[in-house]
Amino acid sequence: QVQLVESGGGLVQPGGSLRLSCAASGIIFIFYTMAWYRQAPGKQRELVARITRGGSTDYADSAKGRFTISRDNTKNMVYLQMNSLKPEDTAVYSCKASEFGNRDFWGQGTLVTVSS
Repeated sequence: QVQLVESGGGLVQPGGSLRLSCAASGIIFIFYTMAWYRQAPGKQRELVARITRGGSTDYADSAKGRFTISRDNTKNMVYLQMNSLKPEDTAVYSCKASEFGNRDFWGQGTLVTVSS
């Protein structure tokens, strides 16, 4: 069974930091591009950050300079370090695994709330 399980969400003040984790199982992790998406209340889901099997990274303009995506292939983990958080970062953050020629897999998400 394929499972992606996110953790690390919670309530944080504006300007604060949070690190999200995604644990993958049931896939050959090193073959997959991993990504973080988010969906804010009343809005469509959007790509936040992506990291390829080779370690190349890509960020949304809103995340660039504040967020860092990384992966640990020995632990089948992907992370999203979020700094200088803003209220507009409030959303459910979900992990996605993608491999060419196969279906995508999604986690159920973890809620990040940025509020004073």
